[in-house]
Amino acid sequence: MTGTTVAPSAVLKPDAVRRSRLADPAVGIWLAAAAVIVLGWIVVALAGGQLLTRTNITIILSNSVALGLVAVGQSLVILTGSLDLSVAYLISLGTLVAAETMASGSVLTAVVAVLAMSAAAGLANGLIVTGLKVNAFIATLGTAFILRGWIEDNYTGPAGKVSASFQHLGYDRIGPIPVSIFLLAAVAAVLWFITRRTRLGHHMYATGGDEHAARLSGVRTRRTVVIAHVLCSLCVGAAALFLAARLGSGAPWAGTEARYDLDSIAAVVLGGTALAGGRGGVLGTLGGVLLLAVLDSVFNQLSIDPFFKNVVRGVVIIAAVALYARRGSRRTA
Repeated sequence: MTGTTVAPSAVLKPDAVRRSRLADPAVGIWLAAAAVIVLGWIVVALAGGQLLTRTNITIILSNSVALGLVAVGQSLVILTGSLDLSVAYLISLGTLVAAETMASGSVLTAVVAVLAMSAAAGLANGLIVTGLKVNAFIATLGTAFILRGWIEDNYTGPAGKVSASFQHLGYDRIGPIPVSIFLLAAVAAVLWFITRRTRLGHHMYATGGDEHAARLSGVRTRRTVVIAHVLCSLCVGAAALFLAARLGSGAPWAGTEARYDLDSIAAVVLGGTALAGGRGGVLGTLGGVLLLAVLDSVFNQLSIDPFFKNVVRGVVIIAAVALYARRGSRRTA
């Protein structure tokens, strides 16, 4: 008489399932964001202010849109083991292209022009990284310098004018919810579907996890990295269009003043995506964006010195990465 032996790891008890879910960085960062909201509300209330007012909720969500669009795009290239440091200058150039095109043409033409320019920049980055074998850090930094040189040589201040109808994207809201948050939600949903439910997404994780093994398994790793860069730049183009709607004109400083290059990487890392690639996702990145936006709102309510704000943000990022690394080592053990 024979029986079937089931390995202990094959059956997960309910408490084990709950523990595994809590260990997921995406879940952890959303719980951390909720904790920051509660703690921030208490601290601001003790200081005599109010954090969760209708106006503040609108500001927090609006501030999350541009960074969120850039960060979810950055997630894709980091998942493949690459990086994009050109996003800040690409945003600035995108606002200028959008405003100048709208000043002399239609809104649709401006949208197509910005997205086409962004896709071309992403394609260039991807081809430099994969074709010329240049390290992603150096390749995209070089692209950033090229874009910076073009902007500084041709612009000294705001340029163009955004159509009044297009500015509804930047300012309209439903209750306390800005309509632009639906743009972020739609883009994030599409990217989540791509990474989690398509072959391309699986290839991104495989390429970032072990590019050599993925290539031996038949994955076209070069094409995967190039597509990731193009998708990232398209997200940056969407962020540029949103900022143009907010500003009403093109701004050479739109991307660099807000440090979207470093802040987008910070949000991705906070969300649990490994800088080496192969692990993480869009949902965790959105949690990282929300956490940073809430922290900024709390700091503003308390009128905290900007230098100290950067110190706190740095400590939060280092602590989060250290926690993920510790969990990863335990899981490996």
